[in-house]
Amino acid sequence: MVSITRRKSRQVKVGDKLIGGDAPIHVQSMTNTDTEDAEATAKQVAELARAGSEAVRITVNTMEAARQVANIRNRLAQMNVKVPLIGDFHFNGHKLLTLFPDCAEALDKYRINPGNVGHGAKRDDQFAAMIEAACKFGKPVRIGVNWGSLDPELIARMMDENGKLADPLEADAVMREALIRSALDSAAKAEELGLPGDRIILSCKVSAVQDLIAVYRDLARRCDYPLHLGLTEAGMGSKGIVASTAALSVLLQEGIGDTLRISLTPEPGGDRTREVIVAQEILQTMGLRSFTPMVAACPGCGRTTSTFFQELAENIQSYLRNQMPLWKTQYPGVEEMHVAVMGCVVNGPGESKLANIGISLPGNGEKPVAPVYVDGEKSVTLKGENIAEEFKAIVDYYVRTRYAPGAARPTKSRRKEIPIKAVA
Repeated sequence: MVSITRRKSRQVKVGDKLIGGDAPIHVQSMTNTDTEDAEATAKQVAELARAGSEAVRITVNTMEAARQVANIRNRLAQMNVKVPLIGDFHFNGHKLLTLFPDCAEALDKYRINPGNVGHGAKRDDQFAAMIEAACKFGKPVRIGVNWGSLDPELIARMMDENGKLADPLEADAVMREALIRSALDSAAKAEELGLPGDRIILSCKVSAVQDLIAVYRDLARRCDYPLHLGLTEAGMGSKGIVASTAALSVLLQEGIGDTLRISLTPEPGGDRTREVIVAQEILQTMGLRSFTPMVAACPGCGRTTSTFFQELAENIQSYLRNQMPLWKTQYPGVEEMHVAVMGCVVNGPGESKLANIGISLPGNGEKPVAPVYVDGEKSVTLKGENIAEEFKAIVDYYVRTRYAPGAARPTKSRRKEIPIKAVA
């Protein structure tokens, strides 16, 4: 892992996990099921947790949804899923947390949006009711401000104040300041109401990359609460992934951020767990955490008109990720393993030698053999129609022998050769 100086923050306990301080940056996600459907919601929570989400947020927007929260928690327990469950409240959270104490008790954290708590005279009372529930049940709170639901009274007042200045700020700068002030003022109010400061997490989400970076840099300078990162409404497909990566990687590199959520819009019928995988891959490719063995593969060129190496790379990557739920309990450290699947002789041998285990497949016009390198040394040469299965067997053997408890871990100075019989 690389050394990045993390911003110093308080540490908050969410369920059985610690957020902030020197705790690892956590991956979060959110369901898109109707919470009134306890079976579907519990199923999706379990899928997200098994994919690697370390906390899952659910919408709690109606009385029936609130009634089902304890049921969802019970269903998760029956599935042996222990992931922290976060309740997302807007507009009527004060009523739901008061009327349904079993809901308030079953959740591990509440998410409150100051812009959607209420307006005028009702705002303070409704915010207080939610904080009182958090105090009563000992729950932490994320105060999550969003650009699209910023308190209109606050922004109007700040725009008026700005207009009276001799040198007024640009409107965007006022909006950014309003986001930060909303979060900080709400946190201060929560502490006044009795919520300990070590039970507060903040977020200020926008949908534009540069605005998000500017907001979080400023917020990080002005408080020591743990910060939840996310580019809200990031979008679909590559656009959402690229925008989220561009924004969050800058902040993570600067040591800002304690939890991470990638707000991708799934394609119709798409897999919700994709946002979890993207979050993990951002953290892992930056060297901040390790979740699953990484596969290096060349992009292909005129030397590699065959799709065999692409298919093998995809096959191996899927195999590694699918094995991780089992491997992480049996083979500690396997998530740091590096595998290379290369398509020709140009970079194939070199890249394969740098990985823990790598294969250099033949390009156009090359001899139809595939040398395999283990811890930097050539181990065996594969050929024929079963290269994919034989290489997968070598990977599996490597994991079993290198990462088993008590085994000597792979190092550059201690290399072993895997016997050919491992793939027989």
